[in-house]
Amino acid sequence: MKSVLISGGTGFIGSRLALRCVDEGEGVRVLAQRNTPAERENADELTARGIEIVEGSIVDSESVSRACGGGIDVVYHLAAAQHEMNVPDRHFYQVNVEGTRNLLTAAVDAGVERFVHGSTIGVYGSPADGPVSEDTPLQPDNIYGKSKLDGEEVVRSFFDRMPIAVARISESYGPGDRRLAKLFKGLAKNRFVMIGPGRNLHHLVYIDDLVDGLRLAASGNGAVGATFVLAGPKAISTREMVAAACRALDRRPPRLTLPLVPLMAAAVAMERTLRPLGIRPPLHPRRMNFFIKSFAFRGSEARERLGYKPAVDFEEGARRTAEWYRSKGFL
Repeated sequence: MKSVLISGGTGFIGSRLALRCVDEGEGVRVLAQRNTPAERENADELTARGIEIVEGSIVDSESVSRACGGGIDVVYHLAAAQHEMNVPDRHFYQVNVEGTRNLLTAAVDAGVERFVHGSTIGVYGSPADGPVSEDTPLQPDNIYGKSKLDGEEVVRSFFDRMPIAVARISESYGPGDRRLAKLFKGLAKNRFVMIGPGRNLHHLVYIDDLVDGLRLAASGNGAVGATFVLAGPKAISTREMVAAACRALDRRPPRLTLPLVPLMAAAVAMERTLRPLGIRPPLHPRRMNFFIKSFAFRGSEARERLGYKPAVDFEEGARRTAEWYRSKGFL
Protein backbone atom coordinates (compact mmCIF):
# COMPACT_ATOMS: atom_id res chain seq x y z
CA MET A 1 0.00 0.00 0.00
CA LYS A 2 1.38 3.37 -1.04
CA SER A 3 1.80 5.97 1.72
CA VAL A 4 1.37 9.65 0.86
CA LEU A 5 1.94 12.96 2.61
CA ILE A 6 -0.02 16.05 1.57
CA SER A 7 1.13 19.45 2.75
CA GLY A 8 -1.70 21.93 3.02
CA GLY A 9 -4.01 18.96 3.44
CA THR A 10 -6.78 20.88 5.19
CA GLY A 11 -7.15 23.26 2.24
CA PHE A 12 -9.60 22.79 -0.61
CA ILE A 13 -7.36 20.92 -3.05
CA GLY A 14 -5.38 19.07 -0.40
CA SER A 15 -8.42 17.76 1.44
CA ARG A 16 -10.12 16.51 -1.76
CA LEU A 17 -6.86 14.83 -2.82
CA ALA A 18 -6.54 13.20 0.60
CA LEU A 19 -10.04 11.77 0.42
CA ARG A 20 -9.41 10.37 -3.08
CA CYS A 21 -6.16 8.74 -1.97
CA VAL A 22 -7.96 7.06 0.92
CA ASP A 23 -10.67 5.86 -1.46
CA GLU A 24 -7.92 4.30 -3.58
CA GLY A 25 -6.61 2.37 -0.58
CA GLU A 26 -3.55 4.49 0.13
CA GLY A 27 -2.26 5.46 3.54
CA VAL A 28 -2.63 9.22 3.96
CA ARG A 29 -1.03 11.74 6.26
CA VAL A 30 -1.41 15.50 5.99
CA LEU A 31 0.77 18.30 7.28
CA ALA A 32 -1.59 21.17 7.89
CA GLN A 33 -3.01 23.87 10.08
CA ARG A 34 -6.54 24.70 11.24
CA ASN A 35 -6.48 28.47 11.08
CA THR A 36 -9.85 29.02 9.40
CA PRO A 37 -13.35 27.56 9.81
CA ALA A 38 -13.00 25.85 6.43
CA GLU A 39 -9.70 24.23 7.45
CA ARG A 40 -11.22 23.05 10.71
CA GLU A 41 -14.24 21.57 8.92
CA ASN A 42 -12.00 19.84 6.39
CA ALA A 43 -9.80 18.52 9.20
CA ASP A 44 -12.82 16.99 10.92
CA GLU A 45 -13.81 15.30 7.65
CA LEU A 46 -10.32 13.90 7.18
CA THR A 47 -10.10 12.66 10.76
CA ALA A 48 -13.44 10.91 10.38
CA ARG A 49 -11.96 9.00 7.44
CA GLY A 50 -8.96 7.88 9.48
CA ILE A 51 -6.48 10.30 7.93
CA GLU A 52 -3.58 11.28 10.18
CA ILE A 53 -3.08 15.02 10.65
CA VAL A 54 0.32 16.35 11.66
CA GLU A 55 -0.30 19.83 13.02
CA GLY A 56 2.28 22.30 11.84
CA SER A 57 3.61 24.64 9.19
CA ILE A 58 6.09 23.96 6.40
CA VAL A 59 8.22 26.80 7.77
CA ASP A 60 8.81 24.69 10.90
CA SER A 61 11.55 22.18 10.11
CA GLU A 62 10.68 19.96 13.08
CA SER A 63 7.05 19.59 11.98
CA VAL A 64 8.14 18.89 8.41
CA SER A 65 10.63 16.19 9.44
CA ARG A 66 8.01 14.55 11.66
CA ALA A 67 5.50 14.54 8.82
CA CYS A 68 7.94 12.95 6.36
CA GLY A 69 9.01 10.17 8.71
CA GLY A 70 7.74 6.63 8.83
CA GLY A 71 7.95 5.46 5.24
CA ILE A 72 6.25 8.10 3.08
CA ASP A 73 6.37 7.13 -0.60
CA VAL A 74 4.88 10.23 -2.25
CA VAL A 75 4.74 13.87 -1.16
CA TYR A 76 2.18 16.25 -2.63
CA HIS A 77 3.24 19.79 -1.79
CA LEU A 78 0.17 22.04 -1.82
CA ALA A 79 0.72 24.30 1.20
CA ALA A 80 1.21 27.94 0.21
CA ALA A 81 0.73 31.53 1.22
CA GLN A 82 -1.73 32.85 -1.33
CA HIS A 83 -4.66 35.06 -0.36
CA GLU A 84 -3.22 36.83 2.67
CA MET A 85 -3.50 40.60 2.38
CA ASN A 86 -2.45 41.89 5.79
CA VAL A 87 1.04 40.34 5.90
CA PRO A 88 4.41 41.65 4.67
CA ASP A 89 5.93 40.33 1.44
CA ARG A 90 8.52 38.32 3.36
CA HIS A 91 5.72 36.05 4.62
CA PHE A 92 5.13 34.80 1.06
CA TYR A 93 8.83 34.05 0.62
CA GLN A 94 9.07 32.33 4.00
CA VAL A 95 6.23 29.95 3.11
CA ASN A 96 6.46 29.54 -0.67
CA VAL A 97 10.25 29.47 -0.94
CA GLU A 98 11.86 28.51 2.36
CA GLY A 99 8.95 26.29 3.38
CA THR A 100 9.28 24.46 0.08
CA ARG A 101 13.01 24.02 0.70
CA ASN A 102 12.27 22.58 4.15
CA LEU A 103 9.86 20.01 2.73
CA LEU A 104 12.19 19.00 -0.10
CA THR A 105 15.11 18.53 2.27
CA ALA A 106 13.04 16.40 4.64
CA ALA A 107 11.67 14.35 1.73
CA VAL A 108 15.18 13.59 0.45
CA ASP A 109 16.36 12.64 3.93
CA ALA A 110 13.33 10.34 4.34
CA GLY A 111 13.91 8.58 1.01
CA VAL A 112 10.64 9.70 -0.58
CA GLU A 113 10.11 8.12 -4.02
CA ARG A 114 8.17 10.96 -5.72
CA PHE A 115 7.59 14.64 -4.98
CA VAL A 116 4.73 16.47 -6.72
CA HIS A 117 5.07 20.22 -6.39
CA GLY A 118 1.87 22.25 -6.65
CA SER A 119 2.68 25.53 -8.36
CA THR A 120 0.34 28.04 -10.00
CA ILE A 121 -0.53 29.66 -13.31
CA GLY A 122 0.21 32.90 -11.45
CA VAL A 123 3.85 32.48 -12.50
CA TYR A 124 2.79 33.61 -16.01
CA GLY A 125 1.56 36.99 -14.76
CA SER A 126 -0.62 38.58 -17.44
CA PRO A 127 0.22 36.70 -20.64
CA ALA A 128 -0.28 38.11 -24.11
CA ASP A 129 -3.22 37.04 -26.23
CA GLY A 130 -3.21 33.47 -27.40
CA PRO A 131 -2.89 30.03 -25.82
CA VAL A 132 -0.29 29.64 -23.09
CA SER A 133 2.13 26.74 -22.94
CA GLU A 134 4.74 25.64 -20.45
CA ASP A 135 7.33 27.53 -22.52
CA THR A 136 5.52 30.87 -22.38
CA PRO A 137 7.72 33.54 -20.69
CA LEU A 138 7.18 33.79 -16.95
CA GLN A 139 6.41 37.32 -15.74
CA PRO A 140 4.56 37.14 -12.40
CA ASP A 141 3.01 40.46 -11.43
CA ASN A 142 2.19 40.03 -7.75
CA ILE A 143 3.94 38.79 -4.64
CA TYR A 144 2.18 35.42 -4.71
CA GLY A 145 3.25 34.65 -8.28
CA LYS A 146 6.79 35.93 -7.74
CA SER A 147 7.32 33.84 -4.61
CA LYS A 148 5.84 30.75 -6.25
CA LEU A 149 8.21 31.18 -9.20
CA ASP A 150 11.14 31.38 -6.79
CA GLY A 151 9.75 28.27 -5.13
CA GLU A 152 9.83 26.48 -8.49
CA GLU A 153 13.51 27.36 -8.81
CA VAL A 154 14.19 25.77 -5.44
CA VAL A 155 12.33 22.66 -6.59
CA ARG A 156 14.44 22.38 -9.75
CA SER A 157 17.60 22.55 -7.67
CA PHE A 158 16.51 19.19 -6.19
CA PHE A 159 15.84 17.46 -9.54
CA ASP A 160 19.08 15.48 -9.26
CA ARG A 161 18.27 14.31 -5.73
CA MET A 162 14.74 12.94 -6.06
CA PRO A 163 12.08 12.25 -8.74
CA ILE A 164 10.01 15.46 -8.92
CA ALA A 165 7.11 16.74 -11.04
CA VAL A 166 5.92 20.36 -11.12
CA ALA A 167 2.20 21.02 -11.68
CA ARG A 168 1.05 24.57 -12.39
CA ILE A 169 -2.53 24.57 -11.20
CA SER A 170 -5.17 26.66 -12.94
CA GLU A 171 -8.26 28.20 -11.29
CA SER A 172 -9.80 25.29 -9.38
CA TYR A 173 -13.37 24.90 -8.18
CA GLY A 174 -15.98 22.33 -7.21
CA PRO A 175 -17.56 20.83 -4.08
CA GLY A 176 -15.40 21.80 -1.12
CA ASP A 177 -14.34 25.15 -2.57
CA ARG A 178 -15.32 28.26 -0.62
CA ARG A 179 -13.67 30.82 -2.91
CA LEU A 180 -16.26 30.76 -5.69
CA ALA A 181 -19.02 30.72 -3.11
CA LYS A 182 -18.87 34.53 -3.13
CA LEU A 183 -19.65 34.58 -6.85
CA PHE A 184 -22.47 32.05 -6.58
CA LYS A 185 -23.95 33.75 -3.52
CA GLY A 186 -23.84 37.15 -5.23
CA LEU A 187 -25.57 35.75 -8.29
CA ALA A 188 -28.15 33.88 -6.22
CA LYS A 189 -29.06 37.07 -4.37
CA ASN A 190 -28.86 39.30 -7.47
CA ARG A 191 -25.96 41.24 -5.94
CA PHE A 192 -23.27 40.52 -8.50
CA VAL A 193 -22.16 43.32 -10.83
CA MET A 194 -20.11 42.74 -13.97
CA ILE A 195 -17.05 44.97 -14.21
CA GLY A 196 -15.79 45.63 -17.70
CA PRO A 197 -16.76 43.76 -20.89
CA GLY A 198 -16.24 40.27 -19.41
CA ARG A 199 -14.39 38.92 -22.46
CA ASN A 200 -11.28 37.81 -20.54
CA LEU A 201 -10.82 34.03 -20.38
CA HIS A 202 -10.77 31.62 -17.43
CA HIS A 203 -9.41 28.12 -17.95
CA LEU A 204 -10.92 26.59 -14.85
CA VAL A 205 -10.32 23.04 -13.68
CA TYR A 206 -12.91 20.99 -11.78
CA ILE A 207 -11.57 19.45 -8.59
CA ASP A 208 -12.02 15.82 -9.67
CA ASP A 209 -10.07 16.46 -12.87
CA LEU A 210 -7.35 18.27 -10.94
CA VAL A 211 -6.99 15.42 -8.47
CA ASP A 212 -6.71 13.01 -11.41
CA GLY A 213 -3.87 15.11 -12.80
CA LEU A 214 -2.00 15.29 -9.52
CA ARG A 215 -2.24 11.54 -9.04
CA LEU A 216 -0.98 10.96 -12.57
CA ALA A 217 1.98 13.20 -11.75
CA ALA A 218 2.73 10.97 -8.77
CA SER A 219 2.84 7.76 -10.80
CA GLY A 220 3.71 8.39 -14.45
CA ASN A 221 7.32 8.08 -15.60
CA GLY A 222 6.80 10.97 -18.02
CA ALA A 223 6.13 13.34 -15.14
CA VAL A 224 9.61 13.18 -13.63
CA GLY A 225 11.58 16.35 -14.26
CA ALA A 226 8.66 17.90 -16.14
CA THR A 227 6.57 21.03 -15.65
CA PHE A 228 3.00 21.06 -16.87
CA VAL A 229 -0.28 22.96 -16.50
CA LEU A 230 -3.38 21.26 -15.08
CA ALA A 231 -6.46 23.01 -16.48
CA GLY A 232 -9.96 22.05 -17.56
CA PRO A 233 -11.34 21.00 -20.97
CA LYS A 234 -11.59 24.54 -22.38
CA ALA A 235 -11.32 28.23 -21.55
CA ILE A 236 -14.47 30.33 -21.19
CA SER A 237 -15.04 34.08 -20.86
CA THR A 238 -16.10 35.77 -17.65
CA ARG A 239 -19.54 36.38 -19.15
CA GLU A 240 -19.85 32.71 -20.15
CA MET A 241 -18.75 31.68 -16.68
CA VAL A 242 -21.31 33.94 -15.00
CA ALA A 243 -24.05 32.76 -17.37
CA ALA A 244 -23.32 29.09 -16.61
CA ALA A 245 -23.37 29.77 -12.88
CA CYS A 246 -26.70 31.56 -13.27
CA ARG A 247 -28.17 28.55 -15.07
CA ALA A 248 -26.99 26.31 -12.25
CA LEU A 249 -28.73 28.66 -9.80
CA ASP A 250 -31.82 29.19 -11.97
CA ARG A 251 -31.17 32.93 -12.06
CA ARG A 252 -30.99 35.49 -14.84
CA PRO A 253 -27.52 36.89 -15.63
CA PRO A 254 -26.89 40.36 -14.18
CA ARG A 255 -27.58 43.30 -16.48
CA LEU A 256 -25.56 46.02 -14.75
CA THR A 257 -21.98 46.58 -15.95
CA LEU A 258 -19.54 48.99 -14.34
CA PRO A 259 -16.48 50.53 -16.03
CA LEU A 260 -13.22 48.70 -15.43
CA VAL A 261 -10.60 51.48 -15.48
CA PRO A 262 -11.82 53.70 -12.59
CA LEU A 263 -12.52 50.69 -10.38
CA MET A 264 -9.06 49.27 -11.03
CA ALA A 265 -7.56 52.64 -10.10
CA ALA A 266 -9.57 52.60 -6.88
CA ALA A 267 -8.36 49.05 -6.12
CA VAL A 268 -4.72 50.07 -6.53
CA ALA A 269 -5.20 53.12 -4.30
CA MET A 270 -6.91 51.07 -1.57
CA GLU A 271 -4.17 48.46 -1.52
CA ARG A 272 -1.38 51.05 -1.34
CA THR A 273 -3.14 52.91 1.45
CA LEU A 274 -4.61 50.14 3.59
CA ARG A 275 -2.22 47.20 3.25
CA PRO A 276 0.73 48.95 4.98
CA LEU A 277 -1.64 49.59 7.89
CA GLY A 278 -2.48 45.90 8.16
CA ILE A 279 -6.03 46.46 6.90
CA ARG A 280 -7.49 44.17 4.26
CA PRO A 281 -8.77 46.44 1.48
CA PRO A 282 -12.34 45.75 0.32
CA LEU A 283 -11.16 46.08 -3.28
CA HIS A 284 -7.66 45.23 -4.46
CA PRO A 285 -5.92 44.42 -7.78
CA ARG A 286 -5.83 40.66 -7.24
CA ARG A 287 -9.60 40.64 -6.77
CA MET A 288 -10.00 42.70 -9.93
CA ASN A 289 -7.98 40.08 -11.84
CA PHE A 290 -11.20 38.09 -12.14
CA PHE A 291 -12.35 40.67 -14.68
CA ILE A 292 -8.95 41.37 -16.25
CA LYS A 293 -6.57 38.43 -16.59
CA SER A 294 -7.09 36.10 -19.50
CA PHE A 295 -5.78 32.53 -19.66
CA ALA A 296 -6.19 29.76 -22.19
CA PHE A 297 -3.80 26.80 -22.01
CA ARG A 298 -2.69 24.35 -24.67
CA GLY A 299 -2.19 21.58 -22.11
CA SER A 300 0.02 19.56 -24.42
CA GLU A 301 2.61 18.64 -21.77
CA ALA A 302 -0.02 17.21 -19.41
CA ARG A 303 -1.71 15.27 -22.21
CA GLU A 304 1.48 13.84 -23.68
CA ARG A 305 3.47 13.19 -20.52
CA LEU A 306 0.66 12.18 -18.15
CA GLY A 307 -2.25 11.10 -20.32
CA TYR A 308 -4.27 13.80 -18.56
CA LYS A 309 -7.81 14.15 -19.97
CA PRO A 310 -10.03 16.60 -18.02
CA ALA A 311 -13.67 15.65 -18.50
CA VAL A 312 -15.86 18.09 -16.57
CA ASP A 313 -16.72 21.35 -18.35
CA PHE A 314 -17.85 24.42 -16.41
CA GLU A 315 -21.54 23.92 -17.26
CA GLU A 316 -21.60 20.58 -15.45
CA GLY A 317 -19.07 21.62 -12.82
CA ALA A 318 -21.11 24.70 -11.91
CA ARG A 319 -24.21 22.55 -11.47
CA ARG A 320 -22.41 20.18 -9.10
CA THR A 321 -20.83 23.07 -7.23
CA ALA A 322 -24.15 24.87 -6.79
CA GLU A 323 -25.66 21.67 -5.37
CA TRP A 324 -22.87 21.47 -2.80
CA TYR A 325 -23.26 25.16 -1.87
CA ARG A 326 -26.99 24.57 -1.30
CA SER A 327 -26.28 21.52 0.85
CA LYS A 328 -23.96 23.64 3.02
CA GLY A 329 -26.38 26.55 3.30
CA PHE A 330 -24.04 28.96 1.50
CA LEU A 331 -26.77 30.19 -0.79
